[in-house]
Amino acid sequence: MTGQPLVIGLDLSLTCTGVAGEGWADYIRPKTLRGHPRLNHLVDEITSFIKKADLVVIEGPSFGGGVAHRHEDLAGLRVMVRHACWRRSIPYAIVPPSCRALYAAGKGSAPKGLVRDEITRRYGIELDGVGRYDMADAYTLLAMGLHHLGHQLADVPEKNATGLTGCQWPDTEGLAA
Repeated sequence: MTGQPLVIGLDLSLTCTGVAGEGWADYIRPKTLRGHPRLNHLVDEITSFIKKADLVVIEGPSFGGGVAHRHEDLAGLRVMVRHACWRRSIPYAIVPPSCRALYAAGKGSAPKGLVRDEITRRYGIELDGVGRYDMADAYTLLAMGLHHLGHQLADVPEKNATGLTGCQWPDTEGLAA
């Protein structure tokens, strides 16, 4: 492969999924949809962003936050997105939330606002509005994926970079620098 690989970061959520690529971030909100229509809408929208990706970096599950009633649908969304990647032969990585926060802000338990502020400072990406935290998380995941492949977007403190070691990285031979 020549040039920089196309990496997409995904912060999956049933209410506001963050999506990011180099230099941009967006979000997907299914608004009033629930159940299967919501999952279908999310997977269709996510697929439109990842269809040409060389690597997709997905935030793994968070077992806190009091969302027990939504765990099944959210787990289903994660499986459906991984399956969409598999069907397109797109390798994907799974990043625990604590590794994402560590990479962005130097602390695995960093609050969402600090992660957003650090991403804006480090990469110059303005993240405002409804999906600001979801987009910041997705941008962090994108940056982690590129860093893992040897295409670091910006200098990252050594402590922060240790967040890369706790992730499930796929075989990406041929994508590295």
